[in-house]
Amino acid sequence: MNLLGSSIKELENVALNYGQAAFRGRQIYNWIYNYRNKKKNIDQIEILPLDFRKKLKEDGFKVSELSFQEKNLASDGTLKLLLSTCDNESIECVGIPTEKRLTACLSSQVGCPMDCKFCATGKDGLKRSLKASEILDQILFIENEMNRKVTNIVFMGMGEPLLNIDNLLLSIRSINEDFQISQRKITVSTVAIPKMINRLSAKSFEILGKCQFTLAISLHASNQKIRETIIPSAKNYDLKDIIEDCKQFVRDTGRRVSFEYLMLGGINDKLEHANELSSLVKGFQCHVNLINYNQIDEVEFKRASLKNLQLFQSRLLNNGIAVSFRKSRGLDKNAACGQLRQNANDN
Repeated sequence: MNLLGSSIKELENVALNYGQAAFRGRQIYNWIYNYRNKKKNIDQIEILPLDFRKKLKEDGFKVSELSFQEKNLASDGTLKLLLSTCDNESIECVGIPTEKRLTACLSSQVGCPMDCKFCATGKDGLKRSLKASEILDQILFIENEMNRKVTNIVFMGMGEPLLNIDNLLLSIRSINEDFQISQRKITVSTVAIPKMINRLSAKSFEILGKCQFTLAISLHASNQKIRETIIPSAKNYDLKDIIEDCKQFVRDTGRRVSFEYLMLGGINDKLEHANELSSLVKGFQCHVNLINYNQIDEVEFKRASLKNLQLFQSRLLNNGIAVSFRKSRGLDKNAACGQLRQNANDN
């Protein structure tokens, strides 16, 4: 049993079941979620009695089940980690620091089934979904390596979060309650799966009691034809239906939806696309986040010119659309999601 993600009450019950006082469970809890504690193995929680630690370990209790494989530190401080699972699969997570916050970019699956043409993650397909404890463990590794507490979470790593909703929401509950990170500082990014946006909000209220995280839709196109050429799964989910489901999400949760738009040179970066995008998303509580493309060798896409990006952003603003530009981080160190894993698999 992995103790990561367990509540104080659950850990108190573990202690009581072993004939220990309830406060021993609270000691385990405080040890797990204190980023200053580098030792995450049961037998290293020195504040516990030795015989208690021994029994827990013998009975299969553990805190961390991922193991370190490789890391790359970019010149801007962005840290990418390649971690191994117990079944010898590899996943990536990223720590993105600024002066005031540390954002953890987490994976929800090993690989990805969506096969977006601009992304390295889907090249090997989907292996499996991650357990909640494996999602949470990525936070511990980032905090331990960077010696800072994570303040913000983005599910923008490997995998499609909406194909792993239960473990996604269980991890969000722990991130909120145990890691003490507000839901408002958590973003769930999805390519959009039919019927799953509505299910996400419904299950959020069921599991979390509220739905206050940000939903980010990886839109990347202003019309259905372009979207289908770069996102094969888009043929199953029309853009207009996505927008209607997003409007319902806003009505259900009161939370603004963010639309991620990857600027691809010559593909979706013209002013006509900006006008199309404006018409598509206008009229409800949303925001467009323009992203410069991290080029990878395996695909033919190129990043849009700075001029086109600026003109695109200005046109959206003039059309009354809330828009921002997200700068790329870690460009000198296998920045594209899935690249570190793919390079390791090729070696």
